[in-house]
Amino acid sequence: MSEWYVDTPAKPVATVILAHGAGAGAESEFMVDMAAQLAARNINVVRFNFPYMEIIKETGKKRPPDKMPKLEERFHTMIENVQAKWPDLPLFIGGKSMGGRVATLILEQSKALGAIALGYPFHPPGKPEKLRTEHLLVLEKPLLIVQGERDTFGRREEVESYGLSSAVQTAFLADGDHSFKPRKASGLTQDEHIQSAARLSVAFIEALV
Repeated sequence: MSEWYVDTPAKPVATVILAHGAGAGAESEFMVDMAAQLAARNINVVRFNFPYMEIIKETGKKRPPDKMPKLEERFHTMIENVQAKWPDLPLFIGGKSMGGRVATLILEQSKALGAIALGYPFHPPGKPEKLRTEHLLVLEKPLLIVQGERDTFGRREEVESYGLSSAVQTAFLADGDHSFKPRKASGLTQDEHIQSAARLSVAFIEALV
């Protein structure tokens, strides 16, 4: 079984399984910081690595992400394991970029109450015509997308034009990029935006539990 990274507060109100993005694993600074911010707000957070990232950790050699079915399979396995360990806590799924996308793809057939996508990859950078939104147009379970306004995978003006399902809530972080990092001139910081993303996520969770 794959390794887990767990941040458990004293009195958790829900569990979130948080999946990593394509280029950095569960132990990346963004993932660690986000988990800590959620746990500080009484959310039990479970992070994990997809199979290809485990191989990268073992070998030190870069490799592309697994195909989507394999990513989905690992996420489903994590859901089963987490529900067995914390059966009484309401469950949510989500992740950073690719991890959030996988969560949205399995949301409807999972037992999760909702999903949280942190920097959703609406399209590859520079290829706005290659949209990854088809399932988001008809989604029925609640989804929160927290997006940097300058995210090259989907800027605010683009996202607001997509006509997503009414089950999808979008929140934008001022001047943020794909990792929520704003430009210095904005007077804002990435840390502040990660805290904001955590607050938005907890409000989303609390409204559903």
